[in-house]
This record gives sequence, C-alpha cells and structure tokens, in this order.
Amino acid sequence: MKSLIALLQCVLVDMGTLCDTSTTLDLKKILRRIEHEGISFLTISLANFGKDFEKSLDQGFVDSSLFSGFQRKGGLPLFMGGFLSRVFDPYSGRLLDAPCVNSIFAIRQITLMWSKMDLECSNKRTQKALEAYIECEKEVRTSDAILASEPDLLERFERIGRLLWTDFFTAVDSRIYDNEFVAKHGPGATADKLRGNAKYNQRTWTSRLEEVFPHWEHLIPSDHPIWVDTLRDVTILEPGKEKPVRVITVPKTLKTPRIIAVEPTCMQYMQQGVLSVMVQQIPRFNQTKEFICFESQQPNQRLAREGSLTGDLATLDLSEASDRVSNEHVRLLLRNHPWFSKAVDATRSRKAHVFNESVGTNTTLRLAKFASMGSALCFPFEAIVFATVVFVGIEIALNRPLTKEDIKSFFGKVRVYGDDIIVPVDYVESTVWALEAFGFKVNRNKSFWTGKFRESCGRDYYAGSDVSIVKLRRHLPLGRQQSEEVMSTVALRNIMFHKGVFPQTVDHLDDVLEKVIPFPFVRWTRSDEDGEIIHQFSPLLGRHGYAGPSQAERHDPDLHVPLVKGVVAVPTRRKSNLDGVGALLKCLHLMEQSNLPSEDKDHLQFAGRPVSVRIKTRYMQP
Repeated sequence: MKSLIALLQCVLVDMGTLCDTSTTLDLKKILRRIEHEGISFLTISLANFGKDFEKSLDQGFVDSSLFSGFQRKGGLPLFMGGFLSRVFDPYSGRLLDAPCVNSIFAIRQITLMWSKMDLECSNKRTQKALEAYIECEKEVRTSDAILASEPDLLERFERIGRLLWTDFFTAVDSRIYDNEFVAKHGPGATADKLRGNAKYNQRTWTSRLEEVFPHWEHLIPSDHPIWVDTLRDVTILEPGKEKPVRVITVPKTLKTPRIIAVEPTCMQYMQQGVLSVMVQQIPRFNQTKEFICFESQQPNQRLAREGSLTGDLATLDLSEASDRVSNEHVRLLLRNHPWFSKAVDATRSRKAHVFNESVGTNTTLRLAKFASMGSALCFPFEAIVFATVVFVGIEIALNRPLTKEDIKSFFGKVRVYGDDIIVPVDYVESTVWALEAFGFKVNRNKSFWTGKFRESCGRDYYAGSDVSIVKLRRHLPLGRQQSEEVMSTVALRNIMFHKGVFPQTVDHLDDVLEKVIPFPFVRWTRSDEDGEIIHQFSPLLGRHGYAGPSQAERHDPDLHVPLVKGVVAVPTRRKSNLDGVGALLKCLHLMEQSNLPSEDKDHLQFAGRPVSVRIKTRYMQP
C-alpha cells in the first residue's frame, strides 16, 4: 500500500503543477480515507467520484445527488476543489463557459487511475456477480416474452436487418455452404479441460455440429481411408448430453469480477471457423464495414472526438451487453440465410454450468441468451444486433420506413464496436428507447450526449481535446521475481513519459524499476497517423527517452552491434507434444491460414498460453 501512496503523491504533484493548483489538502484527505477504508477508497470511492464528475460534465452542472460521501462547500465538493473550481462555478456548480481542459484531465487522472487494478474481489462480490448472471438470464427470457407480444417491433427489426446485412450474410452463407473456411483452435481454456495441442486430438463432437460440419471433414486432414480409420473412437453427443459452458470469474476490478463462459473444445473450434469467414467478408461490403468493425477501435475513437467537438454525435455504453443479446435476436436476423443460420445455431452452446463456490451451489441453466463472453461469436453478433436496434430507433424517430439512401446517409454517423455505440444526438432518445425495448440496459453514467465530453473504446475527449488517462493495472514491483508487476510498471512508466505531463511520476517509477532490474534507455518511434502507437525496436524491458538509447556496454563479436544490459520477458511455455494425425492437421491448418508454415518450429512440442512469465538478464541491442 505504501508504494501506491508514494505513486499517488507523485501524480498529485504533477497534476497540481500542470494546473497551477495546490494538492496538499487533497493528499491529506486521501490519506485519511485510505487509513479507514483501505485500498477500496482508491479503487471504488475515488472511481465513483470520477464517474460523478463525468456525469456533471455531460449535464453541465453539479447535481446535489452526486459526489456522495464527500463534503461540500457552496456548489462543489471540498475534495479536489482547486481543480473543480477551474471547471465549475464554485457557488452555483454550473459548468464554466471555458472550463480548464487540463483540470478535467487532472481530476479524471487522479480519481480514475486506480479503477481497473487487477485485484481479486471478495467472495461476497464474486457471489453477487454469479447471482447477477443467473438473474440476467431470467430477464432475457422475460424480455423475449414481452417482445413476442410486439410483432410490429420484431417485424421492423427483421426488415431493417435485411436492409443492413443481406449482402454480407449472403456471402458468409455461400462460403459456409461451399465449406470454404478453416476451423481454428484458440489458446484459452475449454470446458472439457483440453489444453494446447491436445485440442487437435479431440474426440468429442455433437449431433448438431454433425448436421452442418461433419466431424470427418474437420478432425482429420483428408478423407483418405488411413485417416478415416482414426475416427472410430469419436463420440457424437446428442443435444441432451452436450457439455455445457463452464461459467467462471476472472479479475476485472475490486468492485466486481468479469464473467466468462468457457466453451467446449468442439464448439470453440467451429465458432472460430465461422468467425474467420465473417472477418474475411466484412471488408468486401462497404455498408457493413461502415457500421461495424471487429478488429479496430480507431473509427469509434475518431467519431467520439468529432462528437465532443461538434456535439452532433453521442457515445452510448451498455451494461451486461453480451449477456443480454437474446438468441431470438440472432435467429431473426439470420432467418433467410439457412447455412449461416444452421452454422451459428450448431456452434452455440445451449446450457451453462454455474458453480458458486462461496455458497457451494451448482446450477445448470438452459440459455436464452445467444452467448456470453468466451464464445468466439459473441462479440461480432452483439455488434450486429446493437447496430440493427440503433436503426430501429432511428426509423421510429423518422416516423417512416428506412430506405437504402437513408442508410447511406448515416455513414460516419453510426458505429458499433462491441457495446460501444456511436449515434447522432438527434436520435439518442429513440435509440435508447429501442435498446431498452429489446432488453438491453443503457449505462447512462457512461453514455454522453448533452455536453462536450465523449468516450468510446478507451479514448476520452472534451471539446475535441484528448483527456484520456493512464490507468494502473498492477501493484508496483518489490523485487524482480514479480515479473508481471515489473512488465506492467515498465509499460506504465513509458505511457506516462509519452503523455508528457508526469515528470515527477516518471522519475519515481524509474527509481522503483532501477531497484529491481537493469533499466536502460531503448530506441522507439511513433508509428501511426495520430502519433499514438509507440513502436519499440528492442526486446528489452527498457525506458523511453528523448536522448536516444543507452551507450553500449559491450559489442556483439559476430554482428559488431552495440549491446546493453537489460531484462527480457521469457514465457515458460506449456509442454504439449503432438504427433500423428493431429500434428498433420495442425500443420495444414496453419498453412491454410497464412499460406506459410508456422514460424514457431517447436509448435508441435509447446502450445497454449504460457504457464508463467519470468524476466531474465540479457545483453541485447537497445
């Protein structure tokens, strides 16, 4: 905890210097609260303060219901008063005509920096999250029942879906019918506990998959009798015998964990195959790529900046987004595309197993939702469903059926990436209504359309100025054996260096790192059009600076290049030997995906996510 307090002090000093404001009283207040509340004051209470600040920015004044738990003087809280008075009028709480953008950044940096720390939740909070997952499933069923009584709304949803996606869906449908895709195993866990290369020897299939994707087409390299003979031990499971997804929690914030549904190997395998077709086809259809994107967040970020500058575009955020997409939503959209529809339905798990360790309960649910996080098709279909509902809202606002010309007129105005939604401000109210009518929860605390603040896909803007902050993910390292903490702190230090407003914090992090590892300067460059993506040339965990790389300590005797002492991250690879039919299948899949053999010559001996990551000292080019 002492290391976090020392870091906090440096951040306060840097932000105070940036805004010419004293932070002495703010530090005293924080230290008193930490003494009584512990780290939860940083990760929860301060984060709530930051969220209330963003809401105040959006509505243009400080509401009396906001900043609960913090004393007030006049119209503003006493805490962070030096910064707040540069943004809001101290007496009325009204937003100033020309608020200080640096102060907006500083308040958000100080209060929200700690909100995403990778910490384990208490058992009580984990239990509550699992109970919320089960409750969410009930609400999806209720929403389906309500929508079933609104045939006009469902007809509108289906018709607009055809208007938006018919060409794209038809192309995917054709590729699946012609079997022009390659299934793929992911690196993560599976419900049946197969890891790494063992997935290529899977011998469990389902009868639902068999109808669309016969196992002999995907579990062996070809239909040659020598390979077909190896499939004698494959088990085909009927729907009632299928293995359910395994619902687990992973660290997200101290307030709540993230819920993941771990898919069975065969399901995950074919989901990745269907996803690969969708990703390949999107660039072919201008209308599709204008509204959704699975691979880049930058279009959403650019529109969020435009919205903050002009006020014409809103940013919407949804709560429990993936868990509230109903299977009925997806079925309606795919109704006229039989092979695509069959493929998606066959690769969708129908049950989920929830083990609540805190109370010792086991629950198996039949799922009404389409899929949870963990399914390869969850992310793309939630974007497609949300975009369709957005246009339902737009059509309702226009009070007439949408045409193709109408759809084109919203290029550059509507965009969906996961649950981050961009929509014109003129259609916000009807869009929010439509989203809620289809059972989704709009997170109004993270949705912005009234003022000049916008956020989308990790970037935040006020009146066109970037006020995105740097977040701490892990504790600072106490020794080099804490490799994850070392790597996280190096990344934090370099991001703060490139922000250019954290001189004391950067120096402090340099001191922290120099005590545990050799920390040389390394060469770097900006590499994208906005100057935001930093490319580092050296594999060393090194520091970025303007003076160039550290001077050579040695020279390579063969290459005659300068070398400096530093550390590199070395993953402990998971042993996973693969031979026979599984090895040939993997090699062929890798070649079909990239048209080249695997660059990893040991991929048949090691596979899957690393067991651990260590750092080792090396002499390498800076």
